[in-house]
Amino acid sequence: MEMRKGADVVIETLLKEGVDVIFGIPGGANMEIYDALYRINKLKHILARHEQGAGHMAEGYAKASGKVGVALATSGPGATNLITAIADAYMDSVPVVFLTGQVPTFLIGNDAFQEVDIVGMTRPVTKHNFLVKRVEDLPLIIRQAFYIAKTGRPGPVLVDIPKDITQTMTDVEIPSDEEVINSLPGYKPHIEGNPQQIKRAAQLILEAKRPVLYVGGGAVAAEANAEITELAELMKIPVTTTNMGKGAFDERHPLSLRMLGMHGTYYANMAVYHSDLLIAVGSRFDDRVTGKVDEFAPFAKIIHIDIDPASISKNITVDVPIVGDIRSVLVRLIEEIKSKNSKIVHEEERRAWLEQIDAWKKAYPLSYKPSDKVIKPQFLIEALYDVTEGNAIITTGVGQHQMWSAMFYKYSFPRQFINSGGLGTMGFGLPAGIGAKVARPDKDVFIIDGDGSFLMTMQELITAAHYSIPIKVIILNNAYYGMVRQWQELFYNKRYSEVDLSFQPDFVKLAEACGAVGMRTDNPKELKDVLLKAKNVNDKPVLVEVIVDREENCLPMVPAGKSYKDMLLSDGKNVEAETMYLVG
Repeated sequence: MEMRKGADVVIETLLKEGVDVIFGIPGGANMEIYDALYRINKLKHILARHEQGAGHMAEGYAKASGKVGVALATSGPGATNLITAIADAYMDSVPVVFLTGQVPTFLIGNDAFQEVDIVGMTRPVTKHNFLVKRVEDLPLIIRQAFYIAKTGRPGPVLVDIPKDITQTMTDVEIPSDEEVINSLPGYKPHIEGNPQQIKRAAQLILEAKRPVLYVGGGAVAAEANAEITELAELMKIPVTTTNMGKGAFDERHPLSLRMLGMHGTYYANMAVYHSDLLIAVGSRFDDRVTGKVDEFAPFAKIIHIDIDPASISKNITVDVPIVGDIRSVLVRLIEEIKSKNSKIVHEEERRAWLEQIDAWKKAYPLSYKPSDKVIKPQFLIEALYDVTEGNAIITTGVGQHQMWSAMFYKYSFPRQFINSGGLGTMGFGLPAGIGAKVARPDKDVFIIDGDGSFLMTMQELITAAHYSIPIKVIILNNAYYGMVRQWQELFYNKRYSEVDLSFQPDFVKLAEACGAVGMRTDNPKELKDVLLKAKNVNDKPVLVEVIVDREENCLPMVPAGKSYKDMLLSDGKNVEAETMYLVG
């Protein structure tokens, strides 16, 4: 192998990993890597306008494609600006490799210019991280980073590369796949589920009277949507998904309960509350799903399938834990059910259960009070669903608009709904949408954002215009930090403290100044025409400001710390679960 700089080795290793695009910003400590990018000229680079934006772009790319995203920043503030995106990727199990420049090795620990201990800072929010100390280790460490990020439970990995490492000449070779795996003897993700536990699960499924499949983001990561559908149809089991699990089961399917939890459907929450068997697939029993833990699924035995043993019985004690790759376990589970050649034991009760769920769906569908004078946020999402025929990739920021997007757009395929679940990062939507569009140029990508969330990372609209990335940004403008205002209304006796955003930029002029197309509407009758016009722009980004009903609340809702039987419905009323068993 010929001699070349460590920076060249970085680019060669990324190419070996199949990387086609990276998102980042240059600076003093990573300048050698940018020089190598220029000289080698085989990798596409998207220049973000803030490192946080670069990190979210890499997340959006990873979430939309299933591949490992890559973000690149310099040392010091460049690296610290990535931390929000790193933490976001950690909470949502997103495979991203974050490369940071560092001051030269001989200056580490001396408080040199733009030096921070980014390895120490990110240790709690990375799956693993590395500080490269020898140029000879550089290609192996980068390849280890990718392997760790994408295997087992996916997650972010950080590689901190001192500047002198990138400047040093070396003839080191890039290791093979086998060498990478053998170099990590303590890291062996468990793939195959325990056969005895799978048999127990199969028997419980056959015997259950009121089963529910509860599907999380792990099922999307494992690409197990076909197996989930097969199991649901084979055993006639209704399916509810988490916010992160949307698209793992087609929400147009008769067995779909849509989303459960704090802003889940009434019928999903009632089904879980009354179930006698809950089959959790790639979900972690987040507090936004469970509510009051000791009243979550109180009548159910619980099967939990997950790649991460640390997630089993962490929040909710389960009866049948199965650790393994979700798709692999489901394949074996379906085989086990079929091999028994057995029918559902309580077929009549199972039929009554599905009738009960249909009754709940009819009695308490997702709803809102329509208006021909003001645009309701829910109406906007429904209109967008119609205009895109349900085929767009949707990314969101965080807040009311995120939950309305989850409720009123029906998701039918994996990686269609991309949002910040665990960390709840305002500002995620726009840069993530850019990353998603780079990953899936064949799909329309709509960013549904709130005015408050958009303002957090709005400079990335310049990035989209710079590269002619034709994303569509829909701002639901209610001139509030809407979700905070809603909580202040419901739980703080309408003491609206510091949530008013009525002093705003002119979003249409802002879009035009950034090189995008700007539109605005407050008229329900023209809304679809405006959305269609935005959809048909294919050479630059579009921003559509939609003035919506200012104090519309996002309901239904389970108040924090309460149980499903304390749900507030769309009319603001509370209906207790015990009184709502409508059939039998």
